[in-house]
Amino acid sequence: MRIEDTDEARSTQEAVDQIIEAMNWLEMKYDEGPFYQMQRMDRYREVIAQMLKAGTAYYCYTQPDELDAMRLAQKERGEKPRYDGRWRPEAGKVLPQPPAGIKPVVRFKSPQGGDVVWEDMVKGQISISNDELDDLIIARPVSEEAAGKGETVGTPTYNFCVVVDDWDMRISHVIRGDDHVNNTPRQINILKALGAPLPVYGHVPMILGPDGEKLSKRHGAVSVTEYRDKGYLVEGMINYLARLGWSHGDDELFSREQLAQWFDGKHLTTSPARWDAAKLNWVNQHYMKHADNERLAQLVTEQLAKRSITPDGRLNAICGLFKDRCETTQVLADWAAAFYAMPERSKEDYAQHVTEAVKPVIQNLVAKLKNCDWNKAAITAAIKATLAETGLKMPQLAMPVRVLLMGTAQTPSLDAVLELCGQKLSLERLTQID
Repeated sequence: MRIEDTDEARSTQEAVDQIIEAMNWLEMKYDEGPFYQMQRMDRYREVIAQMLKAGTAYYCYTQPDELDAMRLAQKERGEKPRYDGRWRPEAGKVLPQPPAGIKPVVRFKSPQGGDVVWEDMVKGQISISNDELDDLIIARPVSEEAAGKGETVGTPTYNFCVVVDDWDMRISHVIRGDDHVNNTPRQINILKALGAPLPVYGHVPMILGPDGEKLSKRHGAVSVTEYRDKGYLVEGMINYLARLGWSHGDDELFSREQLAQWFDGKHLTTSPARWDAAKLNWVNQHYMKHADNERLAQLVTEQLAKRSITPDGRLNAICGLFKDRCETTQVLADWAAAFYAMPERSKEDYAQHVTEAVKPVIQNLVAKLKNCDWNKAAITAAIKATLAETGLKMPQLAMPVRVLLMGTAQTPSLDAVLELCGQKLSLERLTQID
């Protein structure tokens, strides 16, 4: 587990905490770490010092305004904007005197001529000419405070730190988004300059929104923990995310153990996957249906706490009754909440089902329910007796009763809902008729 936090402006403690929290929720346990790059600065500076001594890196005193002017002139000439190597040491080249008071960056002395070639585990062979690469900055200017302590190298940059990390940590495979393809030849060149072994690289396509555009918040690109808070299960999230960029035949549903067994680096998709919220809900609903009631009750309890509702011992049974029709524990909590607080009744369902003709029938049922034992068998007997006396069919009675009890005409078995509501609450709601 490696926290790449060299970009101090973006790598806040809050961001780091969220990464670790998300990994913990997904039960993606790491064997080593977490390692923080900002805590490895001495190691990076040690390697940079070795490179400066070996001549594979050098100090560059070019200032930002000079770089801007350089790139503007190159654009005007129709050239690719790039650092022109003015401080790059070469045989027979006389470098200018370092300007006073200017803190230099450190640049990698990139090879010239030839190509960087690697066999990408997703894209196949990739070849990029070294002439397309300029000399990468591998350390920023040293701060005044650090300079006062005698340091001559500032904070090393991401592209350099990850190379040293991959080397030190013996990383075998680097699998990442294809927006990093341009970083790879630079990192390979640095590894070769260090005499370090190369990992296997794989660059997977970016995930797109349903409209084929770059995934954004409007498509559902939010933090992983937001999906936890919305009531998705760990196994549903892992299953869906894994299937986005990889396949195993036609298998859509698989366990974490199957994923670990089947994944061999092959069958990674070469075209962008599309985020599909409906598919995620379908996958998660599968795991909801098969989840243990007690576990669901614990998760629903957390959802209910946000609504200031404290459930009782009925919650396990409530979860068992309603989980088949729920995509998330948040939706399951919506159903459960109706057993503890009066739900908002659907005006459409109320108008359609709680008619003047059916109100006397409901009163008939209430009279029978007042005097029956409160279990499914006795409740069913009361319902059947009411239907026999009034000549109504089950839907004609069940629909309005459901609306009065749960706010909607669509619920699981009516006798089971009545039993879980309890006698007192059921009679109260069935008599609350406009």
